[in-house]
Order: sequence, then structure tokens, then C-alpha cells
Amino acid sequence: MTMKNDDVYTLWPELAWIEDEELRDKTAATWQLALERSVLSSDDLYRIPFTLLAGPDMKVSFMAHKRAVVHIARASGEKIREFFGDDLPVNMDVLIAGAILADVGKLLEYEFDDAGNAVQGDYGKYLRHPFSGVALAEACGVPPEVCHIIATHAKEGDLVKRSTEAYIVHHADFMTFLPFKERLIAGKQG
Repeated sequence: MTMKNDDVYTLWPELAWIEDEELRDKTAATWQLALERSVLSSDDLYRIPFTLLAGPDMKVSFMAHKRAVVHIARASGEKIREFFGDDLPVNMDVLIAGAILADVGKLLEYEFDDAGNAVQGDYGKYLRHPFSGVALAEACGVPPEVCHIIATHAKEGDLVKRSTEAYIVHHADFMTFLPFKERLIAGKQG
């Protein structure tokens, strides 16, 4: 599947929040590359569940979750800057690019079953999205401080020292994931 960069900017209007044009373009190029390597189309991202743990009952789409994470991360970064200033600096471009790219590797984890449902494919069984996301981003020249966010936003990041921006994305991601996970567990037990 070949996409034009304009399609990525339509998918991600939040790219406009990245002031550094070069970083913005590399972030968009990473999404373009992921979509080219994925079985998913940009339209699929609005209908597939945001987590493979959920099954077909999950109504929250991949893009709803991802965009919520980006918006929460940005708002958190702005508040941290407002209250702490230079005592806890936040690079907003790095933060926003990292939030947009945190789950880009998930596009390589999915495949479709015979019923047309998005399920974990063989690739996803062996490589989780923090690893594939960093590989995609590095292929597009994304700087290491943003790749660090991709690498550390999930549980794999619990083993390393996170940057301030990585902590913000990690918590924005988990605060919009864990409540759903708890509901799923409770529903399976009930």
C-alpha cells in the first residue's frame, strides 16, 4: 500500500503541533513507512480496537486511543512547563513526536483473520511494537531522544531511565489503557 505524505497529515493533524519542520516530516515519514509495510490502511486504524487484548467487543479504536495519548501528553507537558519552568524542562516537539510515534510499530503486529478481524500476526508474536517502532523511526532519521520515547513508553521501558518526555508519554498511554484492561479482566471474571 502506498500513501502520500498528505494522507499521513490527514490521519495526524497533531503533526502541525511539531514546530521543527524536519522533525515533523520525519515523524510523518515514519507513519508513512509503517502503513506501507502494514496490512492495515489508514481507514482500518479508525475501526480496529486499540489493543489486541480486547477482542471484538472493544469499541475504542486505535486512532481514538492514540490521539487521546497525544493530546494528554501535550497538555501535561504544557502544565509541567507552566508550573516548573526551567526546573523541569520539557521539549514539546520531542514530546509530541514521541507521543505520535509511540505505537507506530503496532501496525506491523496486526494481520486479519478469515472473518476480517485484526489479530496478532506472526511478526507481533516475536517483536513487540517498541522494538519495531524504533526500527521504523530510525529508518526515517528520527532523532534518538524521540526513539527513546518509543522504546520506553511500554513495559520494556521499566528497565531503563526515562527522559521527562518519555515519562509523560508513558503515563498518558497507561492512563488511557489500564482502566480498559481492568474492565476487560473484570468482564472475563464476571
